[in-house]
Amino acid sequence: MFDLRRLLVLRVLAERGTVTAAAADLHVTPSAVSQQLRSLARELGVELVVRSGRNVELTPAARALLVHADDLGVRWERARAEIAAQDPVLAGKLRLCGVSSAAAALLLPAAARLLGDHPGLDIHVRELESGECFQQLLAQRTDIAVVLPAHSPPADDPRFEQQPVFDDVQDLLVPRDHRLAGRSEVRLSDAATEGWIVEPENNDSYDLLVAACAAAGFTPRITHHLKEWFAVSAAVAHGFGVCLLPRLVPVPEHHRTVRIRLCGNTRPTRVITSVIRRGSREHPRIAAGLHTIGAVADELAGQ
Repeated sequence: MFDLRRLLVLRVLAERGTVTAAAADLHVTPSAVSQQLRSLARELGVELVVRSGRNVELTPAARALLVHADDLGVRWERARAEIAAQDPVLAGKLRLCGVSSAAAALLLPAAARLLGDHPGLDIHVRELESGECFQQLLAQRTDIAVVLPAHSPPADDPRFEQQPVFDDVQDLLVPRDHRLAGRSEVRLSDAATEGWIVEPENNDSYDLLVAACAAAGFTPRITHHLKEWFAVSAAVAHGFGVCLLPRLVPVPEHHRTVRIRLCGNTRPTRVITSVIRRGSREHPRIAAGLHTIGAVADELAGQ
């Protein structure tokens, strides 16, 4: 009998590239992943993967199967949504994940509001980087993600439905005694000679800073790499440099810093996007989650 879970294993393997990584996303053992793939290959009578060092490569047959697997995935999500809609009570598990600032400003307020309106819901919120959110969605380990688009799949990716939720404007954060601290707004180029504090490379914030500075006509001199925004603002407060700070991110009052709005042609903004598995939008819990996240985002935009 055909088992749809075997197609899920193949889809995750195609995304992650190794049996070990796919097993981690699916919360199973590598041997279980290999067994599912062997069973699927045996059922179809074709080879699906070949070894390539420590990795595996998909065969042409597996690539062809993936096209149908994506279509079946959408149809399965729609079937689940239609069945769930038969229950008049909104209850059950809803799993949310997102990048740190969006989790704090959007997901947690939305979760609190949802629980107040629908006490039968069981909501779990998880903080993840954008790329990890897509992996968890594909592995069916989460239901709604709020991500930054820098490392997102193309908008027409058949596996996901992506929708902009909030334009998160970036401000310049400087020490309170900085030469720019008394100004209400500045151009990004006004800080061209400063040392910059940013998260490590291969991160949404790093990519945004580099692109914004390039558009403003300079290359940032990065002096420190810090991941958590609390640490970043503390470093600015102690005079180690300046940073771009998302409008969503609050600054502790005891950090002696000043947030300055950016003006001119270069006003970097990161677009926060909601992502779901394609076909799942009409699922009652997911629909309620998307609606509430959107309402929270609209209220923030109006402030």
